[in-house]
Amino acid sequence: MPELPEVEVTRRSFADAIEGATVLQARLGKPLRWPLGLGPEQLTGARVGAVSRRGKYLWLPLSRPAASGGLLLHLGMSGSLAFTPGTGAAAAGAHDHFDLQTDRGLLRLTDPRRFGAVVWSEALAANPAAKLLGGLGLEPFDPRFDGAHLHAGLSGRRVAIKLALLAGDIVVGAGNIYACEALFLAGIDPRLAASKLSRPRAQRLAQAVRGVLAQALEAGGTTLRDFKDAHGVAGSFQMQARVYGREGQPCLTCGTPIRRIVQGQRSTFFCPQCQKR
Repeated sequence: MPELPEVEVTRRSFADAIEGATVLQARLGKPLRWPLGLGPEQLTGARVGAVSRRGKYLWLPLSRPAASGGLLLHLGMSGSLAFTPGTGAAAAGAHDHFDLQTDRGLLRLTDPRRFGAVVWSEALAANPAAKLLGGLGLEPFDPRFDGAHLHAGLSGRRVAIKLALLAGDIVVGAGNIYACEALFLAGIDPRLAASKLSRPRAQRLAQAVRGVLAQALEAGGTTLRDFKDAHGVAGSFQMQARVYGREGQPCLTCGTPIRRIVQGQRSTFFCPQCQKR
């Protein structure tokens, strides 16, 4: 499943190329998670603005003669975006469900499972965008995201600390792989009750979340199966993982075998020696 680093890597891989382009045609394939919200022909002639990201959503602002707004895109569980310069892209395949052909190239959403989405909204502050983005926590690189913010958000929560991170309402971007890695760096057992995290440990965890996500961005994200950016380049963060996917292998710090448990139907990897409750 593409997480925040993969979505940001995707954004960076095509945002400069498409900014300022004019939409020549839009095409819808099979239905995605939510309806587009207008006829694709209404996008013709729109000018593309600066592409931005909020959580795992991408925002493509579009200026139209009649009205401005934009497209909110989500990659779902298996989606990917590809950008092909020029107008000579291959014909759409069975899993290509949205095309935005511009005078600079084709932006194509491919999604075998169709949990992704492309939704028109008049603004980020207007519905449906406002509703979809309303429950998201702070961005991990927001200066306001620190130990105090994390500690306050976890106060009173009885769930395990890892599940609290995955919820995304305190901070976005700490998906399964990155939550495992951040908790290891902070020396925190993923089973610890969120409300029992002390202020000093919350500060260490906030720094670890930010550090892991920065490392993942540098590595181009994580490719466990088929993630690639808009130019077809795979990520390599999985090669740097300290605990994720390393069940039974020695901890790189102390040599204790890495353990795997299941939390919230997701695999959790941790070192029982280095990470304390």
